[in-house]
Amino acid sequence: MSRCIFLAVWIFLVIGQVIDDVDESMSLMEGDSVTLHSNLGNNQEDIMNWYFKDTRIAKFSGDLSKSCTDVKCNEGVEMFRDRLQLDQTGSLTITNIRTTDTGLYNLKLLRSSSTKIFRLTIIHGVPDAEVKSISVGDSVTLHTDDTVKQGDVVMTWYFNDTRIAEMNEDPSKSCTDVACDEGAERFRDRLKIDHQTGDLTITNTTTTDSGLYQLEISSRHRRSISFRCIKTFSVNVIGVTDLSLYSGVLAGICVVLVAAVAVTGAVIYEHGRNSGQAGQKGERRMERVNSSDPDVD
Repeated sequence: MSRCIFLAVWIFLVIGQVIDDVDESMSLMEGDSVTLHSNLGNNQEDIMNWYFKDTRIAKFSGDLSKSCTDVKCNEGVEMFRDRLQLDQTGSLTITNIRTTDTGLYNLKLLRSSSTKIFRLTIIHGVPDAEVKSISVGDSVTLHTDDTVKQGDVVMTWYFNDTRIAEMNEDPSKSCTDVACDEGAERFRDRLKIDHQTGDLTITNTTTTDSGLYQLEISSRHRRSISFRCIKTFSVNVIGVTDLSLYSGVLAGICVVLVAAVAVTGAVIYEHGRNSGQAGQKGERRMERVNSSDPDVD
């Protein structure tokens, strides 16, 4: 049993090492361009394949006329149409990058079996927005940092133009997620608003929480003059490498380990049972031999 436990721990450590085995990590603003350099010292006769989340998006074969990018390599990469470029070294340039381009890019050389992994994180490029980058599962608090705390103040939070939270002077009139808008179902039971400051906390974040959050503050003074103050946040939730790629492997490992433990237990039990039976037969045989021997004075 201890060997099986050791094997399971070792396998998970190996998989964890593969997941974290990234050569270069870059954070960029939406709309920028980026070049992923091969730098693998390959010869011009080798073939390079570029992958995005295990989907081939470009191929370089030394001769650019025989190379391909985006839908010319794979119809499943429509999202990169006319935004990929290869140079004479096989380096890949992505132009006008988008938040959906966030993820792992893997360069593989066919003949030399060399690989290089890049992790790109694309942040919303919004002027004057406060940028926050966190990992999946973490919590993030968006601070109002507002000095207007008196009077009839209403603070309303929006996610991509959908109202997700609102704080009124009267807490009974405040709301979060679906209580504010049915379109905020994704945030159900994951939003907390501070009724003293209006700060919004998002718990147990997922990659789908990435996007623009806007705070709208309105108030009415004694002279009935209303005003609005808007603050914008760009939140980027970074997934640790896409573990779904390894879910099948992990499931298979678990099945194998369970089967191995079951077989090992059965073998040990059968061996013990046979040993016990053999011991009992030996004892009975010795008893018969001893009973047939004459007494010796």
